[in-house]
Amino acid sequence: MPQSSIVMSDNPFILDNESAYQQWKKHKLENYPRSLADLIVKVKDPLQLSTDELAAITALLHKTNMVIYDLEQQDVADKAIPEQLGRQLGISSLDKNECADEDGFTSIQVVEEGLHAIYIPYSEKGINWHVDGYYNRLSEQIYSMILHCVRPAAKGGENQLWDNEIVYLLLRDENPDYIQALMAPDAMTIPENILDGKLVRPDRSGPVFMLTEEGRLHMRYTARARNVIWKDDALTQKAQQVLRELLNSNSDYKFEGRLEAGQGLICNNVLHTRLAFQDDKNRPRLLYRGRYFDKICL
Repeated sequence: MPQSSIVMSDNPFILDNESAYQQWKKHKLENYPRSLADLIVKVKDPLQLSTDELAAITALLHKTNMVIYDLEQQDVADKAIPEQLGRQLGISSLDKNECADEDGFTSIQVVEEGLHAIYIPYSEKGINWHVDGYYNRLSEQIYSMILHCVRPAAKGGENQLWDNEIVYLLLRDENPDYIQALMAPDAMTIPENILDGKLVRPDRSGPVFMLTEEGRLHMRYTARARNVIWKDDALTQKAQQVLRELLNSNSDYKFEGRLEAGQGLICNNVLHTRLAFQDDKNRPRLLYRGRYFDKICL
């Protein structure tokens, strides 16, 4: 997007604005949560958040770009929960992708046949670091996401989470040139997707770190070794290697845990993984996912 649409003078994510960056960094790291428990907000009625609940959720989203809600009522298979939570946070424009249900939400569960069966999220396999919709066109990026747990797996299925802004911060402090390389418009290309001889998606190139029209930081990324092409220059190759090592490091800024029944993740599409799991066919793992073209207004 044209930088003329972005407030240049005080945007901390523009490399030339070192003073603004240092001020933002100090504020960002001050009292930053260090455990998954610090991200949890207990919610009585998700269809009508109290003033205190909304304030607590908003504060965590502003600080970490993510929050985990914990409902009093568990094991409820009702998509109205993530839908209404989203509306109360100002997000409603769902990405009705090919794997989504008719209402735009996606039921994440093990599927053994049909279209879903060819994609890893609908299996018991683990999923590497990524943000959702990294393969979307740049004009249709996924800026926010809600993941509501109806039933967890019998064993496993934990998530790891990184705040994209913290990743940017650590990489920039390591070497600002890494940020410059990963902001290039051709830094990362996702090759075309062809199913049954038909083109589902053409090649999609774009940056890893980018700025929204409002000047907010956004990230598109996948750690997949296959089906991703990195720009063939030494700096980009080094930057993506350092990024991969950072994500897999034992950092205090990385969160890990599992959503239990009645819990959910609300986030500005932060980096996340899913560990492999074992399902119980009598009570199979089920989560509802909403991907949004909106960014949560803070």
